[in-house]
Amino acid sequence: MNGMHGIIFSYEKRNDLRELGEIRSASSIPFGGRYRAVDFALSNLVNAGVTDVGVVLHGHYQSLLDHLGTGKDWDLSRKRGGLKILPPFAYKQHWGEAAVFRGKMEALAGVRSYLEEIRRDYVVLMDGDLVVNLPLSDIYDQHIKSGADITVVCGNDSFETENGTYFELDGTGRVTDVLYHLHRPRGYRGLEVYILSTRLLLDLVDECATRDQYSLRRDVLQARKDSLKLQGYIWGGFAAQIRSVQEYYDRSMQLLDPAIRAELFCAERPIRAKATDKSSAYIGPDGYCENSLIADGCNIEGVVENSILFPGVVVEAGAVVRNCVLFKETAVRGGAAVSHLIADKNVEILPDRTLMGHSSYPIVLAKGSQV
Repeated sequence: MNGMHGIIFSYEKRNDLRELGEIRSASSIPFGGRYRAVDFALSNLVNAGVTDVGVVLHGHYQSLLDHLGTGKDWDLSRKRGGLKILPPFAYKQHWGEAAVFRGKMEALAGVRSYLEEIRRDYVVLMDGDLVVNLPLSDIYDQHIKSGADITVVCGNDSFETENGTYFELDGTGRVTDVLYHLHRPRGYRGLEVYILSTRLLLDLVDECATRDQYSLRRDVLQARKDSLKLQGYIWGGFAAQIRSVQEYYDRSMQLLDPAIRAELFCAERPIRAKATDKSSAYIGPDGYCENSLIADGCNIEGVVENSILFPGVVVEAGAVVRNCVLFKETAVRGGAAVSHLIADKNVEILPDRTLMGHSSYPIVLAKGSQV
């Protein structure tokens, strides 16, 4: 049966999300005023007609489980197929061993029985912390036409991602080298999106398991670049991999550019999100809001400029918010002034407080803190 099956990886990794990653995986980090990072991966798949999706979990996953639910918000709540939660390291926890995530191939080996039940001929592998709106149907068509064993999706922007994977391509788009741990990245930045046949995936999982090989990029992409045909697909649009506080802040601020916003949230490929039960945002008669994204349920009586506010944020009269990202239910009390700040949910900034960060080092406030 032709078509694609989706697998999304949501796991603990070495990153610099600091306070933002203490209670959640990068896949469930809020982004863009009303979304979670994983919403983009799910929407990419659903927009391409994918109806079967498995989410590989590991570490700090309660927030993600609460968000995903049954998958109904992405039309993935189905009697057959639909959304499946895959905990490949549960058996290790049962035997009292440390459930350390070593790599994607090991994770896939842990859910091999699930892979055997895949009904589609092709699989698309994605990371849950990738914020992008890809024409996945077009990428799939190119994969079929090119005769590639694996298609790797690359970005061609200049944004460098911590611990990223980079691909060098020849004139035909074939991958000639796979690079990582580079001090000076070169080639095209990998977006950790791969399309390959289900049969090849099973063969690679089995072969890696017999050799105690666990890394997709090292033991498959790099080690087999000459024996497998790896073909690149270059994506020229917005693509953010949420790996650090600085990248999260910079990429969030880019959404204030109407052109980037129009591309990421295009009508042809809508980004679906979990429904909220908030009322419309309210801006008081003396409130002021400029060049900002304001979610439902916000109450603005003060000044908001160049900021992103998630549902339920309160900015009281006399408060000033500039160049900030405020998660849901954050309250900025009267007389407070904040700039270049990321506040996790349920933060309260007390009256007359002043918190001034910088674009190259934003302040981060942990969930529920009061400052």
